[in-house]
Amino acid sequence: MISISKLLRTAALVGVTAAAAVLPTFGGTASAAPADKAPAAVVKAPALNATAKAHLAKAGKAICVNAHVQNIGWQGWRCSGKGWPVTAGTTGQSLRLEAVSVLTHKIGGICLRAHVQNIGWQQTRCAANNKIVTVGTTGQSLRMEALRLWAGKRICAQGHVENIGWQGWSCSKHSWPAVIGTTGQSLRLEALRLKV
Repeated sequence: MISISKLLRTAALVGVTAAAAVLPTFGGTASAAPADKAPAAVVKAPALNATAKAHLAKAGKAICVNAHVQNIGWQGWRCSGKGWPVTAGTTGQSLRLEAVSVLTHKIGGICLRAHVQNIGWQQTRCAANNKIVTVGTTGQSLRMEALRLWAGKRICAQGHVENIGWQGWSCSKHSWPAVIGTTGQSLRLEALRLKV
């Protein structure tokens, strides 16, 4: 099982390696990526609801997600496990994801990093099992454009992007992040699916 501190060290290493692939790095810049801007204030999601708590009480490996969506606000917690995806956000409504909160159960914690309109890549945020981690913004009308995810165990993500639709699944592998969305195209991430 990977500890959160090891996950953070690995995330930093992945950032250095990713620079060679012209991806933004952690705390620096790649040749084709703008420098990280000042971090936005930490956004907090609502606490887990009774349904999510009940799911986790009887679940093995599980993941819960709560999305903050344009004109809707926080959608409410949704959970899944055993290889089934959990979906948050909207499709067919042209609404942007603004923030995402994730909680993992029995997979060794999770780290997230969001790419946000006018901000770029935010700082990486991590949380241990059964703790909530949130990235993105609220109250600023900014679209989330991309998301990177790492977990103590394999995690897969799929993004629904403006003008593209559902992208293929991206899975973390050997501490390499799952990545969804786009950068440099000004396209909103509208929904996401996660599975463990």
